[in-house]
Amino acid sequence: MPRQSRIDTPGALHHIMARGIEGGNIFRNDDDKEHFLERLEKILKETETSCYAWALIPNHFHLLLRTGTTPITTVMRRLLTGYAQWYNRRYRRQGHLFQNRYKSILCQEDKYFLELVRYIHLNPIRAGLVKDLDILGSYRYCGHSVVMGKVKHEWQASNAVLVMFGEKLSSARRVYKTFVKNGITEGKRYDLTGGGLLRSAGGWEGVKALRDEKVYQRNDERILGDGDFVSRILSSAEDKMKKEYALRSLGMDLNSVAARVSEALDIKVKDVWGKGKYKRIVEARSLLCYWAVRELGVSMSSLAKKLGISIPSVSNSVTRGKMIAEKNGFNLLKY
Repeated sequence: MPRQSRIDTPGALHHIMARGIEGGNIFRNDDDKEHFLERLEKILKETETSCYAWALIPNHFHLLLRTGTTPITTVMRRLLTGYAQWYNRRYRRQGHLFQNRYKSILCQEDKYFLELVRYIHLNPIRAGLVKDLDILGSYRYCGHSVVMGKVKHEWQASNAVLVMFGEKLSSARRVYKTFVKNGITEGKRYDLTGGGLLRSAGGWEGVKALRDEKVYQRNDERILGDGDFVSRILSSAEDKMKKEYALRSLGMDLNSVAARVSEALDIKVKDVWGKGKYKRIVEARSLLCYWAVRELGVSMSSLAKKLGISIPSVSNSVTRGKMIAEKNGFNLLKY
């Protein structure tokens, strides 16, 4: 069975999991973890991706991310590929470091946000890396210590978590800590990491209850949420695919997009593909990137190669291009 494509949209919440190949370690020591976090920080800032929870375990990691200006696939490709190459050079090894594709679950925020924060932050206790919640509060390789104010990482959106537990910082931390403590006895939550309806219904008992009540929900293994949420996400993804297909069926390709940019900005087509920091060229390249990535579905990596720039530069251009299009009322299609 062919693997399903990722589902993503700006502002979407994702629970990300990645494991070492054949269960092997991806972090041999603290230096490896520190390098991974430095790389993660750089990528999150460049892509305007928010991180609410995370945990590094020797053979895997968890992240709770919100898509910013760059698709989550690009964020994770940069993170995993860059780290794997560094790791292989450091330990003079070859081959894959991570097992298959990373797992990405698009989550219904109002129902699962806090549950996921707690589940992810309790990973070091479940893995036996720390023995209790007090030690976890100072453990450097889990976002719980950042929320508790014992470790500082400006790239972690800890305030977005704490605000849900109270307005005053000290009391919010106490309530949050109690909330996390109450989750210790729950153990591994297969409903938060399993598949499809089993996950969204809260396990087999939830599925059975739905069937007993003759309630049938649409489900998808890439999504954590109730039937209505799954339907909305899939409909949105389907609409996007239909739009991309419609554009391509009209013969729209990169050259067509460049011609439209040329027309919209009253600039020569060859200048749309030009290099340099001249304002008109930067504007043209930005609009080209925005329409190519967001409207036509061209990958940032392939566009980066075509333009001879980095993926982060393409991401920044997409953001600028969106602003240019909205400010001037430009549409890829004239009508």
